[in-house]
Amino acid sequence: MSRLSAPTTTALLGIRLDRRPLEDVLQQFVEITKDAVPGADEVSNTLVRGDKGWTSAYTGRLALDADELQYERGYGPCMDAGRTGTVLLIDDTRVETRWPDYTAHVAARGVLSSLSVPLPIQTDVIGALNIYSRAPSAFSTEAVEIAEELAGHVAVAVGNAIAFTEATTLVAQMRKAMDSRSTIDQAMGVIMAQNRCDADAAFAILTRASQNRNIKLREIARSTVMSVSRPPGS
Repeated sequence: MSRLSAPTTTALLGIRLDRRPLEDVLQQFVEITKDAVPGADEVSNTLVRGDKGWTSAYTGRLALDADELQYERGYGPCMDAGRTGTVLLIDDTRVETRWPDYTAHVAARGVLSSLSVPLPIQTDVIGALNIYSRAPSAFSTEAVEIAEELAGHVAVAVGNAIAFTEATTLVAQMRKAMDSRSTIDQAMGVIMAQNRCDADAAFAILTRASQNRNIKLREIARSTVMSVSRPPGS
């Protein structure tokens, strides 16, 4: 029996998988997951090939930072969930002992509990759907079941993409997409200076501009950086 609500099911049915960049499809999935899973503050999707992991979609800076703390170390719940095919739940990062170096750093960033659900993909590209909360013990049994069901839908999208694209090409495409991170960071710096705000607020401003203008986040970021880098009078 499905645990998904009627609005979530409707949102999933509205996702088109054909002839769309995988990153756009996965972005829809993480946004739906954030709304659907009780306790979720931010959501991301990790893909892993070999010992390299990268974030293919995310709803906020908190999730991206948490993911990248794991990539720096080569381990952590989002990578290990994909590798082992096991749901990994952290009730409280402040007392978690399985990944002590990672959890100490992510707790300092504001993540107090997390849930990583493996994507059932039968290729050399594996992954996980990651859900983060600023509160401890945020995820109930129902939340885990909802996340597992959503992860199945994400896996179908990734599997379809790989079926039509060589895995190596897919990885190259996603790596290129994530190269835009440096531009996004630069744009956030511009916004923080202009608005006297913190990083979270700057990221929210970028995201709203992207959604309101229906332009990719990296394009909005590039435009923001260019607006302050043009010579006077140009």
